[in-house]
Amino acid sequence: MSSFSPIDVQKALRGVNYPADRDDLAEAARSNGADDALVERISGLDQKNFDGPNEVSKALFKDG
Repeated sequence: MSSFSPIDVQKALRGVNYPADRDDLAEAARSNGADDALVERISGLDQKNFDGPNEVSKALFKDG
């Protein structure tokens, strides 16, 4: 169950250059002012590397 939407994810990952690893994504989300819960969720993803934003969203929302 997530407390954020796909739009929140898009805003959080604005400006990210792909491919990117989850640490880069978490840092970008933090820099873009994302909610702490979203930053933690990104940091805790099982997948380490992402080729694009669709992959990130798929990983974040697969359990939701």
